[in-house]
Amino acid sequence: MPGINASSSRNIFVMQHNSAACFLSFTSPFLRRHEASSNIVLAHALKRVDAQTALSGFEFTSESDVFARLYSADMESYAPRPTKNAFWLTVWSHSSPSSPPTLDLVLACVDWTLGDYPIFLWTPNRISASSSAWLAPRVAELAAHLNLCVPPERVFSVFGLTSLVKAFARVWTQITGFVVEPEPFYAALFSYCNARTFRESDAALPEGHLLRKATPDDLEPVAQLCKEFADDSIYFPLSIERARVEARELISKGLVWVYDAAGDITTICAVTRNSHRVSAITKVYTTPRWRRRGCAEYLVREVTAQLLFSVGKESVVLYVGHENSAQRVYDRVGFAGLCGKDKPDAVEDSLELGFVGADRGHW
Repeated sequence: MPGINASSSRNIFVMQHNSAACFLSFTSPFLRRHEASSNIVLAHALKRVDAQTALSGFEFTSESDVFARLYSADMESYAPRPTKNAFWLTVWSHSSPSSPPTLDLVLACVDWTLGDYPIFLWTPNRISASSSAWLAPRVAELAAHLNLCVPPERVFSVFGLTSLVKAFARVWTQITGFVVEPEPFYAALFSYCNARTFRESDAALPEGHLLRKATPDDLEPVAQLCKEFADDSIYFPLSIERARVEARELISKGLVWVYDAAGDITTICAVTRNSHRVSAITKVYTTPRWRRRGCAEYLVREVTAQLLFSVGKESVVLYVGHENSAQRVYDRVGFAGLCGKDKPDAVEDSLELGFVGADRGHW
């Protein structure tokens, strides 16, 4: 394998993938196996390939196919290549020359309509990632490669498993001099709901109220709620003009539901990251004057039920802040490990750390 010869004595090596198709051709068996926890990196890659490829092209890629690609890859795949476009880095290792490589870390550097996303990190080895001895050499290789691909200003924040993000941020500061912001941008739990955990409710909607997909006629109220949601985050505010861009995209793609209180749009629920078996709720927001009336719970339960029982998803996932009172809403719908309850293995602590002086994007 060329990359091992070009890498460290620890047999840890980094590959760079400058297209989603290339990235998925090397990682799809591992992402499928961990489809819920890999939702961010997998769903963003799937958005960048055609429907036929997304539905079938990578569903039949096996680990043996991946190993064959690894052993036949040319040296260029292992060399840092500066780019202004989306790309992915994968960190691999093997314990001996005769053993097959294992995928250890994934980094996604992608953008969207409103600008750059944070750097997303993911690992299929969550238990190993709790060990600094395992994590440190892999993060060092990853950060060094990234530093040769993009200017440090591009890395305005990094998001992923808490232990992984903290380790990366320390190394990134050492390499670039960009220090971590005093407060985390986001500290959250990754949770899931499936057919076994989902909770029904007998509560009836008030007369004249509807739960429905947003339509083009809802553009202005949806845009206003998108703006309010972003402004609440402090770190990623939106102008109303950019909020309209986001709302128009959500509505045109059928990715946002609304709580319609007799013509008054009180709440939005967006589902923007989707893969074969998993969908992610990525935005829930109720305007202040309609809070504490159950709007969000009605809407989240309806959207989750549709995804699980009508669309046929195996699970619906989301992130919710450690101190966010919305945990109570999600807990009542059936999302696991919230409100101080025992956390199943699949419920993870996640963290977003920002860097002072970087060029902030939006998500």
